[in-house]
Amino acid sequence: MTIGIAILGSTGSIGQSTLGVLARHRERFRVVALTAYRNAELLRAQADEWRPAYVGLVNGGKGEVGRGKGGGTACLVEAATHPEAGIVVNGIVGAAGLEATLAALRAGKRVALANKETLVMAGELVTRTAREGQGEIVPVDSEHSAVLQCLAGRPATDVSRLVLTASGGPFRTWDPGRIAQATVEQALRHPTWSMGRKITVDSATLVNKALEVIEAHFLFDLAYDQVDVVVHPQSVIHALVELVDGSVLAQLGFPNMELPILYALTHPERVADTGPKRFDAVAAGSLTFEAVSMERFPAYSLGRAAGVAGGTAPAVFNAANEIAVQAFLEGRIEFGRIAEVIDRVLAEHTPSAATTLEAVLEADAAGRRVAWEAVC
Repeated sequence: MTIGIAILGSTGSIGQSTLGVLARHRERFRVVALTAYRNAELLRAQADEWRPAYVGLVNGGKGEVGRGKGGGTACLVEAATHPEAGIVVNGIVGAAGLEATLAALRAGKRVALANKETLVMAGELVTRTAREGQGEIVPVDSEHSAVLQCLAGRPATDVSRLVLTASGGPFRTWDPGRIAQATVEQALRHPTWSMGRKITVDSATLVNKALEVIEAHFLFDLAYDQVDVVVHPQSVIHALVELVDGSVLAQLGFPNMELPILYALTHPERVADTGPKRFDAVAAGSLTFEAVSMERFPAYSLGRAAGVAGGTAPAVFNAANEIAVQAFLEGRIEFGRIAEVIDRVLAEHTPSAATTLEAVLEADAAGRRVAWEAVC
């Protein structure tokens, strides 16, 4: 029997990579739902190829893709709870992915989670919902997938610390003054990964690593002082796990999202696959590591501090970053002001409990209001 897959954000990089994986494993999986934000042309082509039972376009409404299909933000929840879907791949970027994740977990589904913001905004709520609904969260991010593979069922008590790796982005060797004046074009030149614009900017500020630290805290039930980050420019080692006896395990591979996507779909099983380039130690060459420069990447330290503060602080951090990155991409602010906007928003926020969806969404909205004020 094939497993039904719902893909949220099917026209984005994660969605397209997921379909690439599924094309090689049609005997195991079938696509039952697809959603996209506004790329109606590509979504229509995907729907024609895969013939899902449900197609939704968030920004376009009914009739844009096909008769009787879903439109508006409600289509994300409708796809995530589709009765034929056993696995939901959440490849949405930003806070928009939260409610669909919660709905899928309440429905008892496995969520292959590439949407960092879900756990950053509402980690306590999301993990509780998974327990109560008997749903499952399996990470798609290469770093968290690497940790999951290294742990191989070990309890958290076996773990001394995790080390997530960061490429350092395009500004790894720049001085802080030059970074502050970086252009959009320069920020989007990621040295090792091909991603969407928002995530690529997050990699340039290292906000993505702050988000991943918070995500790891909730995924693996570890304290923040047990989650470290190092810069690893080659992006070959995706994470290291130090066990209590001092042993260190690592997961390696050339940069390719299809491997962690396939593992999220099949975990804990492994399935033979011919897609990703096989690892070659000689071709990989020298592997180097550097400490994270807080001078170059001030937004990273702000994100870690928000995680430690807990409650609604991570949701506000994420909201401020989303607005600041949008403003930078639109030419409203300089690159260096992204961290300044985040700092101002966090300084004006008093964290409160983030145990309900209403509390999280209220904090998110408040953070966005203050961020827009800082931008304008």
